[in-house]
Amino acid sequence: MNTSECITTRRSIRRYKPDLIDHSLIESIVSLASYSPSWKNTQITRYIAIEDSSLLREIAEKFTPDYNSKIISQAPMLIAVTLKKGRSGFERDGSFSTKKGDRWQMFDVGAACQTFCLAARDKGLGTVIMGIFDEDGIAELLHIPEDQELAALIAAGWPDIDPDTPKRKTVGELLQYR
Repeated sequence: MNTSECITTRRSIRRYKPDLIDHSLIESIVSLASYSPSWKNTQITRYIAIEDSSLLREIAEKFTPDYNSKIISQAPMLIAVTLKKGRSGFERDGSFSTKKGDRWQMFDVGAACQTFCLAARDKGLGTVIMGIFDEDGIAELLHIPEDQELAALIAAGWPDIDPDTPKRKTVGELLQYR
């Protein structure tokens, strides 16, 4: 699959087959995602692959709204995406480099999540990025270190649905020249 095809055919997948994902496949996807751009090459994104059914059930039942819970409860794997705090957007002395302050860290994680999802698509997996969940509850459950922050959850698995392409804005709506 070429890059354009991968980008234009990637969809948010919310239904999965129960088939497990081989660890080597996830490792190859994370390896590819490690090439995503980051502030001064700080590479702050980390991944926790959750496949234990009791953990998945607990996250789905206790820490996510119904619409995300339904996805998680039938996905064979959930990726908790974390970031190393205090690096993106900062100078060595701890001051902010720009007016955006520490928001660069979410920019970096967003780029890494998109790269992860595109790499997964290229390997035949489906994904959906979720951002609404009990951050503190999941961080405690997964024992996420204090120097990291939970940024996103990505459900992953073999798609059991082939969604239509949603309507896209035109280039004229998205692009300006000055």
